[in-house]
Amino acid sequence: MVDGKTYVTSVFEKVKENNNHETEFLQAVQEVFDSLIPVFDKYPQYIEENLLERLVEPERIVTFRVPWVDDQGNVQVNRGYRVQFSSAIGPYKGGLRFHPSVNQSIVKFLGFEQIFKNSLTGQPIGGGKGGSNFDPKGKSDQEVMRFTQSFMTELQKYIGPDLDVPAGDIGVGGREIGYLFGQYKRLNGYQNGVLTGKGLSFGGSLTRTEATGYGAVYFAQEMLAAKNDCVKDKTAIVSGSGNVAIYATEKLQELGAKVLAVSDSSGYVYDGDGINLETLKDIKEVKRERIVKYTEKHPNAVFTPTEQGHIWEIKADLAFPCATQNKISEEDAKKLVSNGVIAVTEGANMPSTLEAITVFQEANVLFGPAKAANAGGVAVSALEMAQNSGRTQWTFEEVDTKLKAIMTSIYKNASSAAKEFGQEGNLVVGANIAGFLKVAQAMSSQGIV
Repeated sequence: MVDGKTYVTSVFEKVKENNNHETEFLQAVQEVFDSLIPVFDKYPQYIEENLLERLVEPERIVTFRVPWVDDQGNVQVNRGYRVQFSSAIGPYKGGLRFHPSVNQSIVKFLGFEQIFKNSLTGQPIGGGKGGSNFDPKGKSDQEVMRFTQSFMTELQKYIGPDLDVPAGDIGVGGREIGYLFGQYKRLNGYQNGVLTGKGLSFGGSLTRTEATGYGAVYFAQEMLAAKNDCVKDKTAIVSGSGNVAIYATEKLQELGAKVLAVSDSSGYVYDGDGINLETLKDIKEVKRERIVKYTEKHPNAVFTPTEQGHIWEIKADLAFPCATQNKISEEDAKKLVSNGVIAVTEGANMPSTLEAITVFQEANVLFGPAKAANAGGVAVSALEMAQNSGRTQWTFEEVDTKLKAIMTSIYKNASSAAKEFGQEGNLVVGANIAGFLKVAQAMSSQGIV
């Protein structure tokens, strides 16, 4: 009988052979696979069913062209994607990302991560992801509308309230979701549950906007509480300045922490008095401007361009990477550790390299991996689906209470799984195993499909 390590290694070799140019996807797969070796030793029936090789192959990948007309009357063409990775425990669920970097490797890595993240929430949702290499930055509302309508005209053939329920991600906020929903409705009639992250006037959920950022802070709270510590009176740095970063900043401030810096792709702003949330929201949510504009209202703040330094050079107790993938390198991690960081909580998807994670773990820094720590957004998306199905709307407090309970449960399940499999305190391993086991049990029960 093949042991767990031999089985996992052999499957990963096949994955590399079949996806050798998809670096982000291979990185995500390797991180999960390394954690699962003891699971296959304990449950050899999953080896017999070749469950891992089945899981790592998406059930379906859809790639399509998206033609649209810009404000100058020129025809533009982008590429659209939807990866429907696993429906073992529910309909495909995962966001849409509009960003120039989007390619098949990125949507596959995001979709693969989503399988385990969604499983960890305890909600009946499978894993998927999608998007386009379209860049909404600098585009007019009319250009964004024309693009999203073209995108949805093709995507609508493959989604539905009980089949695949997309949401937002980088570059896809309330404006984009509204246009996407309108086009789906035009083609298929009003189906409330086909997208999440909707506006409150047409089926959205209170707390959904705040959910990922709030959830990451709730997860950090749980990590600190396990060490008899708390967020209050801590200093923090939050990379990014989009939805996740803004609401992580908001919750950190509510709990008594001082957020010293935020960033965007152009650089970071340091404010020793603490980031002014009202200014941040005005710049990023209303005016959609670059973060350097912060210094115009707060002249004591300092802006550092990306080419001159990184946000991770700032000394702080807590770090929340909330931008995009692979933004904390091994050197960044060493700098954070030398500056005395006590906890790193991933608000973005895979923001730390594998080498960076090793640095944090070897230094005994509390580390909240993305698939656990940033699951708050999809958790509330599932709660939005439940409200849509029940034709009801819960209060902000009701949803926030459920969100906090889900994040607490995720922490406890990941922590327990790590301990059960001999990796106590290692939440990367614990989250991977806890998320995998539920999906594995469902797949095993449903046969070879």
